[in-house]
Amino acid sequence: MKKLRTGVIGCGKVSHTHARALSEFEESELIAAYSRSADKAEAFAGQYGATGYTDLDEMLGVVEAVVVCTPHPFHAAPTVRALEAGVHVLVEKPLAASLQDCDAMIAAAVKSGCRLATVSQRRWYAPVLRVKRAIEEGRIGSPVLGMVAMLGWRDEPYYRSDPWRGSWEMEGGGVLVNQAPHQLDLLLWFMGPIAELYGCWDNLNHPYIEVEDTAIAVVRFTSGALGNIVVSNSQKPGLYGKVHVHGSSGASVGVQTDGGAMFIAGMSPVLEPPVNDLWTIPGEEHLLESWRREDTEFFGTIDAASYYHRLQIRDFLRAILEDRQPLVTAEEGRDTVELFTAIYRSNRDRRPVRFPLQPERGREDFDGRLA
Repeated sequence: MKKLRTGVIGCGKVSHTHARALSEFEESELIAAYSRSADKAEAFAGQYGATGYTDLDEMLGVVEAVVVCTPHPFHAAPTVRALEAGVHVLVEKPLAASLQDCDAMIAAAVKSGCRLATVSQRRWYAPVLRVKRAIEEGRIGSPVLGMVAMLGWRDEPYYRSDPWRGSWEMEGGGVLVNQAPHQLDLLLWFMGPIAELYGCWDNLNHPYIEVEDTAIAVVRFTSGALGNIVVSNSQKPGLYGKVHVHGSSGASVGVQTDGGAMFIAGMSPVLEPPVNDLWTIPGEEHLLESWRREDTEFFGTIDAASYYHRLQIRDFLRAILEDRQPLVTAEEGRDTVELFTAIYRSNRDRRPVRFPLQPERGREDFDGRLA
């Protein structure tokens, strides 16, 4: 099998998950790591037998595919430069912090013909795939109500652990931009595109940061289905992340993607297995217990903090080699950014927001984040 020459842009905590996979897969030869800091680039690259770079264009001249792991507002610039250099790009979630950046990245991918994808590794969870299959096979009728509840906790040491955390300029947002994109992506994957949204956000109990720690939204999908979103970093010590879908038949399916204290890349392990926590399809209710047992046993055999990342990274590499679309496309990544952008704008304007959304030109308030 052909090996792609690969690299990592950004040498922070989550970068190690990508570097380990890229250095071990038969589809990849990890040869490069980029950081603005020479010390960081060399130290990081040295762990994986790669070369460290502080000149991005020089690095892009030797690789065929990269993973971008910079802070969210700084995804676009290296991604566009990589695509213009003919390099395929996988971007850590979210695709970007703004629609303007998303559109620039997607346009560069279209022009170059290179693959562009964004990380949403929870799509590979077995209980998530069960929900997706049940919906696609019509086993709940049509989905008529989708719900996201993600209640967790982030303390002051977390926000002090990296200089970019907690600020609009460096992080791009709070719970909506950093923690919730996984569940928001699953809601859209299950329910389809949005027609209209009304949302609010606030900082309830984190006075030492600028960004929101809580957001809520009411959604109407283009199918006519309804939705509800509640996401927060204000519940100590952290509770769960859930995505539930209720069908026109009256049957419901759901997944708890996260439980216990919420996972923090490079700082904490995944404490609880993802499980189906709701399943009322007639004749299938009894499966819930066996699935929970099966998923819990499997969870004990893997490193959940890296296992699902590895599945997505391998899918991305094979999409390049097989000349096909990856499972999570850049356009789907933009959909998630569009969703949280709508919540920011709705809060600012105190009214529902109609979809689709376009970048706001000539405004300096970052879609309402800078009040």
